[in-house]
Amino acid sequence: LVAQRQNEDMKKISGWAAILFAPTLIGAIYGMNFDDMPELHWAYGYPMAIGMMIALGVLLYVIFKRSKWM
Repeated sequence: LVAQRQNEDMKKISGWAAILFAPTLIGAIYGMNFDDMPELHWAYGYPMAIGMMIALGVLLYVIFKRSKWM
């Protein structure tokens, strides 16, 4: 019973780690100061990056919630 509870806790921790990793990865790529990324020169490049971070986090949350990891 204790092992089953630990497994459930580990699923939740892993799910939250994945949700937090997605925006961190996008932010890290945009923080590398590449000059060849066309999104950096668009007027909507920054809002697009923030939107991708939020959308990916929400998508992962929904997927984990449906699979009962959260």
